[in-house]
Amino acid sequence: MRFTIFQDSRLGDRKGNEDRVAYSYSRDVLLMVVADGMGGHDQGEVAAEIAVTEITRRFQQEARNRLRRPFDFLVSSIQSAHRAIVSHAVEHNLLECPRTTCVACIVQNGRVFWAHAGDSRLYVLRRGALAAATQDHSKIQQMIDAGEITPEAAARHPDRNKIYSCLGGVVPPVIDTGPDMALEPGDTVMLSTDGFWAQIPSSIIANMLRKQTVLDLLPGLLTEAQRRAQGESDNLSVVAMTWENQDDPRLPDTQSMDDQQFATSTNTTEQLGGADAPAAEDVTDEDIERAIAEIQDAIKKVPR
Repeated sequence: MRFTIFQDSRLGDRKGNEDRVAYSYSRDVLLMVVADGMGGHDQGEVAAEIAVTEITRRFQQEARNRLRRPFDFLVSSIQSAHRAIVSHAVEHNLLECPRTTCVACIVQNGRVFWAHAGDSRLYVLRRGALAAATQDHSKIQQMIDAGEITPEAAARHPDRNKIYSCLGGVVPPVIDTGPDMALEPGDTVMLSTDGFWAQIPSSIIANMLRKQTVLDLLPGLLTEAQRRAQGESDNLSVVAMTWENQDDPRLPDTQSMDDQQFATSTNTTEQLGGADAPAAEDVTDEDIERAIAEIQDAIKKVPR
């Protein structure tokens, strides 16, 4: 497989990072997963850690020679992660079970498959537009679907953090799956927590990916997302993969290991950052592009 991948998880303006993000891949299969521990419950970071660890463990056990049924794998792995979180709560005599959202995807045979519970999102971005996306398991999404509020108003609604599906809840999570989708060269599959997607519209990300790679674009975009939150930024986590031309002999395979070996990366590093410039009331697409350009110019000037 030939792809470019980026991941990062940042503290934002919180005291601790309850997000967890990871990817793992062999020669033929790629897993990406993001979990957002729910801050309204104790040990949200523990729930997120268990979810990412369990799903990655299952992947490395079952994806040695591709997955026969990717959707079944995703659903059963998320259910397994839910049970592991509940078992942790029982084992440690916790008064309340830790909880987390989760979104995970598999890339195999040139196609992407995904499943999620909660409001961590997956986008498929193609030729400057949003080609596919998950639908949040949230009260706000239900209101948008019913025509009661607009997507623009949702970002400021007081109920924007109320979700009805998660891992570790009293009832098993509602898990939705997306239709398996053939990837085209240049497509980007991005998973993120609400600390990131709530601040940066998908249309802006898609448009800017026409000019920059995920490696060049996303570090500055994460910083811009925190700046736009005006001192109230949630944790921000992203893992994003751009599908390259699989037939281009000039491009090496991203992975050349044997089928039974995996490359894995998890990122729980807490990073502090953000631009010092004050955020405007209404930030335009041009403002975002200009701010990111300034951030990237500053990064290039830092001695290495």
